[in-house]
Amino acid sequence: MSTLTLAVRDSTTMLRRNLLHARRYPSLTLNLLLTPVMLLLLFVYIFGNVISAGMGGGADRSAYIAYVVPGILLMTIGSTVIGAAVSVATDMSEGIIARFRTMAIHRGSVLIGHVVGSVLQSVASVVLVGAVAVAIGFRSTDATALEWLAAFGLLALFALALTWIAVGMGMASPNAEAASNSAMPLILLPLISSAFTPIDAMPGWFQPIAQYQPFTPAIETLRGLLLGTEIGSNGWLAAGWCAVLTVLGYRWSTASFRRDPK
Repeated sequence: MSTLTLAVRDSTTMLRRNLLHARRYPSLTLNLLLTPVMLLLLFVYIFGNVISAGMGGGADRSAYIAYVVPGILLMTIGSTVIGAAVSVATDMSEGIIARFRTMAIHRGSVLIGHVVGSVLQSVASVVLVGAVAVAIGFRSTDATALEWLAAFGLLALFALALTWIAVGMGMASPNAEAASNSAMPLILLPLISSAFTPIDAMPGWFQPIAQYQPFTPAIETLRGLLLGTEIGSNGWLAAGWCAVLTVLGYRWSTASFRRDPK
């Protein structure tokens, strides 16, 4: 059996294992999914009219729905991939990773199974949150089919990048609780981005914090694709952040996995 065939076979087995875990223990995924849904409903129905008026759109929450949904969708990815960090940390603390190291399987398949499983869960979570957004009034009538395809590609790439970072966090954490805590910035960063308010409306000293982080260009790109507005340089910045985070997370995760256990 060739190395490629072995890698594909073992990665598929590990993917099946992780999907079975997600199906048997859905509470973690549902709890992580609840955060973006609650924030969506909170900001639309409680703060929507006020924020929309402050943004010059009048006291009409429908305009604010169109603004806030792209940020919520990317926050959904950040929330969902925390499950990957917890799952990896659990495998590490329970010793199954050490057991996999001794088995005649492709070593990369363990991490690939976690990553692909988490990306699939992230995409499914985005679809569910998107359905909630449509139910409360979000519409994307100005986006073309090509823009929809590009938006889906951006979401998948961002999910891949954050998943590799989350897997690295899980490998470096001593237990599942520590992994969950270390991955909290993946939820907090969207809160200090352009997800809920324009950067121009923020205090001057705070604007660089919101501007120079991975979520803001990704949100602005997704917003432009879904609403048919200008993207500018945000598309290249978002793609660059995805590439950097993917490489960083991949190298971190694989280096931690190859390190001999103490």
